[in-house]
Amino acid sequence: TLMIVFLISSLVLYIISLMLTTELTHTSTMDAQEVETVWTILPAVILILIALPSLRILYMMDEITTPSLTLKTMGHQWYWSYEYTDYESLCFDSYMTPPLELDPGELRLLEVDNRVVLPTEMSIRMLISSEDVLHSWTVPALGVKTDAIPGRLNQATLMTSRPGIYYGQCSEICGA
Repeated sequence: TLMIVFLISSLVLYIISLMLTTELTHTSTMDAQEVETVWTILPAVILILIALPSLRILYMMDEITTPSLTLKTMGHQWYWSYEYTDYESLCFDSYMTPPLELDPGELRLLEVDNRVVLPTEMSIRMLISSEDVLHSWTVPALGVKTDAIPGRLNQATLMTSRPGIYYGQCSEICGA
């Protein structure tokens, strides 16, 4: 792609320099309908040829065929419900810890009573939806942000490369 952009930029720079340094003796070429059609359609075709492989790669990156773990996440007002779908009856709710119950060193508005535990170096599929209003399931340290929309099941894939505590947060104004 960079080579194509470089070639197009070089051609445009060459044509501009020719137009600035030489006298225009053939003014009939400036009114040619065919030339205008070509320089309108050719860049569009080049952009499509660049975009098609990128869209395929983007789709292939997002689709995971055999995840090691599937975690279903349901957004509610002021809490999240989690369900490990690979195991029977392993589900829990995760509420924010009230500020008066925080221990020293814990982070306000980020600490919860039940944390999600995920394995490292394994592909994880998150199925994210909402029960009531719009939410956004976000873990900035993992680069994951997916909207939780009532009646729609969104999918996100993630993989943690090292163990640790990753804080999530809702980054939407929750409401109808």
